[in-house]
Amino acid sequence: MKRTLLIILALITCAVENYAQKCVTSSFTAEQMALMKKDGIKPVSISFLGGNSRNFYGYNLPDKLDTLWQIVLGEGVSPAYGYNKVWKGAGWTGQPLIINEKGRTFLIQGAFDYSIRKIDALTGEVVWHTVFDDILKATGTFCVNRHAKDLENRYIIIQGSRKGWDKDSSSALCTSLRAVSYTTGKILWQLNSVATDCYSRDVDASALVVGDTAYIPLENGYFTVFNPDPAKATMKDGVLQPEVYRQILLYNQQDIATRGTDLVPEASPTLLGNRIYIPCSTGWIHGYNINKGVIDWKIFIGPDIDGTMPVTRDNCLLVAMEKQYIKGSAGVMKINPAKSPENAVEWFFPVADLHYSHWDGGVIGSVTISDSYSKKDNLAIFNDLEGYLYILDYMQLDGDKKVLGPDSLTLYPTPKLLCKQQTYLTIATPVTDGKRIAAPTDKGFYLFDIQKDKSGKINLKQLDLIPTLPADATPSFYNKMLFVPTYDGNMVGLGRKK
Repeated sequence: MKRTLLIILALITCAVENYAQKCVTSSFTAEQMALMKKDGIKPVSISFLGGNSRNFYGYNLPDKLDTLWQIVLGEGVSPAYGYNKVWKGAGWTGQPLIINEKGRTFLIQGAFDYSIRKIDALTGEVVWHTVFDDILKATGTFCVNRHAKDLENRYIIIQGSRKGWDKDSSSALCTSLRAVSYTTGKILWQLNSVATDCYSRDVDASALVVGDTAYIPLENGYFTVFNPDPAKATMKDGVLQPEVYRQILLYNQQDIATRGTDLVPEASPTLLGNRIYIPCSTGWIHGYNINKGVIDWKIFIGPDIDGTMPVTRDNCLLVAMEKQYIKGSAGVMKINPAKSPENAVEWFFPVADLHYSHWDGGVIGSVTISDSYSKKDNLAIFNDLEGYLYILDYMQLDGDKKVLGPDSLTLYPTPKLLCKQQTYLTIATPVTDGKRIAAPTDKGFYLFDIQKDKSGKINLKQLDLIPTLPADATPSFYNKMLFVPTYDGNMVGLGRKK
């Protein structure tokens, strides 16, 4: 019996690993895959929320949160809210990348001490760290340069940062997007985020790479299509800058009239079919057609959108929204971009308002889904600012019930609520492996077991809680270890002590 259970567990693990590889390898060409095989590289998570579909988080969450290792990420000074703020650890758009290399597992983590690090996932040993000009809030993106003649230029991390702590909107040079060698940590090129009508020149988003081409929204409002190959970079404004194919401004004069200088795209772009979808603080979601090189689909939903949108199994997007610029409630919306914009909203789920820091409520983090781990469950999992963890069935409506949308005028269907669990207020994104949920909050880190009753409702059994582990950043997990950058200046590897 025990042997049978072990075989079943191994088959399930293998299936999840194969799905993970499929999620990741869809970004790469056959030639890039062959290069990685030759060099012993097997990526697990290559960008924020796994990869281009933004719906994979690792595999095999632990069942206990013992501290296996801890390192100091430190702190850095960067202006915010009118003063020079001290930022500690890592931020809410930051998540560890996971790369297997010749039998060892490594993490790539950006932090608030201006540094990006390559870390041994088993021990916490830092292999290299490279310093930028400002804090790193964003998650890097791992890509393969098939034209490179050496390892240093073949495997690249595209990493965003804030604009430079000593820079402002009038500075000539704000190189807030850089390429770093995965193998050595060397900076290979730097992209200047030019001054625009937008107040920001940071980069919080994670790049999306398809084959040899990279795509990213800079916070100055430019959606940028470029070549990550360092050999194609040229000197410009005194620094080596990548070859830019195209830049498209994601705002217009009407947006300036209604939003002023808050024209920021902070969330990471999502690939669905032949389009890349980019949410913005202007209330718009833009669909960039890769084949045509133009934005040929867009929808206005109103509020600021900070969350990155996962792709669901029915080819829809789940949009987390905060309560800013809207009269109605914020929450989560399901959008089907195969439909015309006026008919694209499938449902809306509102959450309560709560003023906290400079937010007025809603969902600041991203929605997590269970698609990568279960063929029968359609779980959408997220934290709201009020301090609740929600689980919805994103494929099933709550009967004929209708709710008011963000504009407080339009009525929408709403999905079936499976669970509402009180934790603590947070702007963080929870993660799941289909069986468990790891949920960071401002006061404590939770680990839950997902338990379904006969009616389909979900009860969460608390497996563990670390009340002294505050975190905004999104954790990653691999082989029953959980990797958590905290906002008190550290990073920990968690799991069950043997």
